[in-house]
Amino acid sequence: MQYHNGPLLSGKMPVNLIWYGKFTPSQRAIVSDFVTSLSSSSPQTQPSVGTWWKTTEKYYGLVKSKKLSSLSLALGNQILDENYSLGKSLTQKQIVRLASKGDQMNAINVVLTSADVTVDGFCMSRCGTHGSSKGNVQAKGKNYKFAYIWVGNSETQCPGQCAWPFHQPIYGPQSPPLVAPNQDVGMDGMVINLATLLAGTATNPFGNGYYQGPVDAPLEAASACPGFYAKGAFPGYAGNLLVDSTTGASYNAHGANGRKYLVPALFDPATSSCSTLV
Repeated sequence: MQYHNGPLLSGKMPVNLIWYGKFTPSQRAIVSDFVTSLSSSSPQTQPSVGTWWKTTEKYYGLVKSKKLSSLSLALGNQILDENYSLGKSLTQKQIVRLASKGDQMNAINVVLTSADVTVDGFCMSRCGTHGSSKGNVQAKGKNYKFAYIWVGNSETQCPGQCAWPFHQPIYGPQSPPLVAPNQDVGMDGMVINLATLLAGTATNPFGNGYYQGPVDAPLEAASACPGFYAKGAFPGYAGNLLVDSTTGASYNAHGANGRKYLVPALFDPATSSCSTLV
């Protein structure tokens, strides 16, 4: 994993959630509880989402700057756009427009699109994206860049691609799908993709941080370990996950409010290997 000398996101930052389309309150709670779980200050049983996020700190330790503190995330504002203000078929430009509804100073704005919304490239080549855009807030005379993430609910469009292992995969070995820890294949899939993109946003926010491979298709902290969730993983098998004895759900991390989640392996720069919680 090479460092390309660009800035990383650091310090305390809110994660603002922009909900586009129809989501139930219980669906929104799955994601908002996950974001709350990223802070190790929220009490969680081990292995936890907070411990998983701490792996990103290793990237900060390798930057030769004593001032750089790691990124601490907290749940920020939630904005509802239930009336599809830009329609049900979105371009990347419109995603950025939606993302700019959140605070633009020192924040990560996450656009979450509902199952009936199509987005350019969704399911064809991606389950979500992260990037940065010039905001309309001026700081010290210049426009401030803000980081944004978009994740789509793939439940009806491509669950085999974007909600695996909670749905049969489209290609490759056909093992039975696992039971989703929050009983919602689409939302549990969104959490996996959001986790992947948050790790990439922290360590490569502006395209010149940590990544390997070409700049236009970089492998980042989590995307460098695709399909890897626990020890023993191989293509088509997520690994030896924990299983909830009551529901039969598979997971690898405990979160806030008694939640369970599946989070991706992170590339550990100290060992140059994919690191899992279990």
